Amino acid sequence: MVYVGKAINLRSRLNSYFQDFGALHARTQKMLTTASSVDWLSVGNEVEALVLEYSWIKEYSPRFNVRFRDDKTYPYLAVTVGEDYPRVAVVREAKKRGTRYFGPYTQVWAIKATLEELIRVFPVRSCRNGVFNQAKRSGRACLLGYIDKCSAPCVDRITIEDYRDLVDQLMRFLSGQTREFVDNITDQMKDAAEREDYEAAAKWRDRLIALEKVLERNSVVFDDSTDADLLGFHFDELHVGVQIIHVRVGRVTGERFFVVERSEELDESGYVERILTRVYSDIATDGIPKEVLLSQLPTNDAALTAWMSSTRGSKVDLRIPQRGDKRALMATAVENSERSLVKARLEKSADITVRTQALNDLQEVLGLTDPPLRIECIDISTLAGTETVGSLVVFEDGLPKKSDYRKFIIKGERKDDLSSVYEVVSRRFRDSSEEESTRFSYRPSLLVIDGAAGQVKAAETALRDCGVSIPVVGLAKRLEEVWVLGRSDPIIFARNSHALHLLQSVRDEAHRVAIGHHRKRRNATSLRSELAEIPGVGPVTIKSLLTTFGSVKNIRAASVSELEATEGVGSKSAEMIWNSLHPNGA
Repeated sequence: MVYVGKAINLRSRLNSYFQDFGALHARTQKMLTTASSVDWLSVGNEVEALVLEYSWIKEYSPRFNVRFRDDKTYPYLAVTVGEDYPRVAVVREAKKRGTRYFGPYTQVWAIKATLEELIRVFPVRSCRNGVFNQAKRSGRACLLGYIDKCSAPCVDRITIEDYRDLVDQLMRFLSGQTREFVDNITDQMKDAAEREDYEAAAKWRDRLIALEKVLERNSVVFDDSTDADLLGFHFDELHVGVQIIHVRVGRVTGERFFVVERSEELDESGYVERILTRVYSDIATDGIPKEVLLSQLPTNDAALTAWMSSTRGSKVDLRIPQRGDKRALMATAVENSERSLVKARLEKSADITVRTQALNDLQEVLGLTDPPLRIECIDISTLAGTETVGSLVVFEDGLPKKSDYRKFIIKGERKDDLSSVYEVVSRRFRDSSEEESTRFSYRPSLLVIDGAAGQVKAAETALRDCGVSIPVVGLAKRLEEVWVLGRSDPIIFARNSHALHLLQSVRDEAHRVAIGHHRKRRNATSLRSELAEIPGVGPVTIKSLLTTFGSVKNIRAASVSELEATEGVGSKSAEMIWNSLHPNGA
């Protein structure tokens, strides 16, 4: 799939592409010459078409649809209201049922600092369920409970009804109902001072200071309790700059900027529609405000309004602000989007210049027909021939493409370095029919192996056996020399060479992925083997123990009674496990 689009009249839409082919943008011409057929699906209305279009773009990532250069997820403050004892946490994904989300925020450190202050006033638990259950079993609260940063419901210091009330207070504060808490704490502080209970007054004072710190972080922009997102757009020939300002209860809670590449034959309103669909499909339901204020209206604004309203569960107003504070703040958002887009273009230009120079240098030095726009690198990681794994990383245009990374578990009988390189290369380039079924859309321009002449020869042999012809080089760590098959001496790049820096980046990334994969497998094996050595403990019991306690460290810290409470573990087995993990009786 190369492109996904929607149209009320499909015939008219297709005819518009072919009426004057020469006048079309080069990207559109490339799309038409690449496509081999057209498939379509009829839906009931424009809202259904909007949702289906976005879901397919997200699922298939068609190469000729709009590309968002900022794919970061932004942090939310989440409260797990669906649990008996809700916890509060900073999360990236805002999709789980039974969880209330507040945000999004733009800086993780800012929301963590906010949470640090809030739990002084509303001591809701922030521990993971494993820690909570462990404390409940042992009857001992964790450190947060002892320093008054948690009300410790795990050891019944607070009833479930009072704890639920505490959670409700926190959510009301996060929803913007801040005045009642500030006034209440102020009154409590004054009452304690009048009673000459200065210790209690000091505690209320500290809570008041904590709340004021939280409120100071969010500047007031509207006098009323406005909940709105403001999106300012700035267009140039190739990009769209998007500045988003989040306002909740009249206060700015966050802002962010990102760039959209203009890769489709859409007008400015069409790109606004694409951007809104993207932004509000990836946001929590609670994150869709009552008002979405824009510097420019989208195509099909009625369909977008209906979709956003149904997602939110109440009416959403989609409009351009005409007067007052909202219009002034929108002017600021548009100005920021223009300035940030200029800055992003300058940064990208400098970065592209360096990467282009590196790719051109590689082409010249290695004698390639074209610059290596797609580079793949393979690395092997092992420890004395055990848990041998391989990694394959991909760089396109000098940048990592993590969606194409692969990890391999070496299956062959021989697990030495050369045999492992041969196996990984063979599995990557087995044959063209199998390659089409993988996530790799095309072969690399250059294959890099972490190693010297021997590793390069093993890779070349594997490629020849697969009937594939691709340039292969090896980058050896000792002197950072580049080995090419057929040359007796390696190529030595200058230490300040952009080409060498690019090869080092590719090699280091492959090494990082391989080492991480190897350590993960080795740790899992060592943990299970330590338990498997205990008489009478089989795979089912090991799985049950690890499910309950999470790690061998937690199992070792558990008492005999806690071990016995695990499903599938009897009293004798519990004593055997405890004695085996505590050979000295301690």
